[in-house]
Amino acid sequence: MERDGEQPSRVIDLKEGRLAMAARRGYRNWIGRFKENFGLKTRLSDISTPTLSFLAQGRDKSTFYLYDLIMNLQGLGTGFEFNELDPGTKMSVIDQYLFLLDRIRFECMKRLGWLASYPGEEFTLVELITGFDALAPGLQAEIPVLSRDHPEYRTYAAVNSFDRETVIRKLIPEALRRIQDSSTTL
Repeated sequence: MERDGEQPSRVIDLKEGRLAMAARRGYRNWIGRFKENFGLKTRLSDISTPTLSFLAQGRDKSTFYLYDLIMNLQGLGTGFEFNELDPGTKMSVIDQYLFLLDRIRFECMKRLGWLASYPGEEFTLVELITGFDALAPGLQAEIPVLSRDHPEYRTYAAVNSFDRETVIRKLIPEALRRIQDSSTTL
């Protein structure tokens, strides 16, 4: 019951509040490095092409930023503490990293016009990480849809699902070169 002059009470979702704090911590280094705004609702499609290209390369520095986000959101510390994790937890972080790296690379391919869609593009980065155990098995079982305009579309359309994934994965090295070239010209 409200009394005169008092503000109405609000229900605070503690889980969402903790998640928002973890996302702020996880994106702190991203904001400093990439000079973009990131938050709970950030999807891969919201990230600039230069940032996406950097993350897609899967090299030491880009790996750190993904480890840092994963570890903060999972309550495991920061990316600086990755090497201190026990082997089982370390493998879990690596699995999540590889899962995210695929989605990042698929987003690069979509921006190049090579993919019509890819599994998981509708989720935020926070959802992909915090919901990894529930989301990853289904998303990993789905194959990205190659654009009908891509020169490899006939090959892609003519083979079974297993081989379609192979066709897509063979395109990744060239996609990384192209997205990196396009991100430096923006």
